[in-house]
Amino acid sequence: MVEATRGFGIDIGGSGIKGALVDLAQGQLIGDRIRIDTPKPSTPEAVADVVAEITGQAGWDGPVGVTLPAVVKKGVAHTAANIDRKWIGTDADALFAKRLGRGVDDIAMLNDADAAGMAEIRWGDPVARRGVTALLTFGTGIGSAVFQDGKLVPNTEFGHIEVDGFDAEKKAAASVKDNEDLSYPEWAERVNRYLSVLENLIWPDLFIVGGGVSKKSHKWVPLLDIRTPVIVASLQNNAGIVGAAAAAAEGIEH
Repeated sequence: MVEATRGFGIDIGGSGIKGALVDLAQGQLIGDRIRIDTPKPSTPEAVADVVAEITGQAGWDGPVGVTLPAVVKKGVAHTAANIDRKWIGTDADALFAKRLGRGVDDIAMLNDADAAGMAEIRWGDPVARRGVTALLTFGTGIGSAVFQDGKLVPNTEFGHIEVDGFDAEKKAAASVKDNEDLSYPEWAERVNRYLSVLENLIWPDLFIVGGGVSKKSHKWVPLLDIRTPVIVASLQNNAGIVGAAAAAAEGIEH
């Protein structure tokens, strides 16, 4: 069997759906990333139409990796964070296979943060492969992925832990910064509080912070003051696409 050198990944988020061809040797996008706003309402059928449009624009006819902001087990979505609740109980594998004209085995469904974390573990800073590493994606919500010596513990939902009486992502997601017009120092204070609670729960050796706001990491990461080292995702907001593409090429699913 010849090892795949290219793959295609799609990252479904609360505000946008992004897809791209990926160089699996380097863990980098090939060409431009295609982005389409997440439909409202973000029902399974509406999202599947957008995924089909993206793969069609790219001219890709091979296996496709798709991430969801949801707990995904054996291709079925069990939660729905920042997407329509009709996703709960949906066989996403079957949905996308039918809509894209693929076999079910050609679709790899993953939690979005898990996919991003898998990409960072493989292509990011080698220090992340030792001990307990927690990747957190800050976007419309907060996604989490936890690894022990590079091995994923799938479907953690640490963006939803309670912090000071609130669901963590309702106070510390990147979208909250924009919606409440918070300055970076104001928002960083909330992120710091969230991370301090999380580190006391799981005692990680390293935090990796990602998501779209990681592009402005110099404005907030230096303001964090916790005991756990914090590094910025090397693939930034493309990590989910890269991880999804690799999972599809290698037949990985949780």
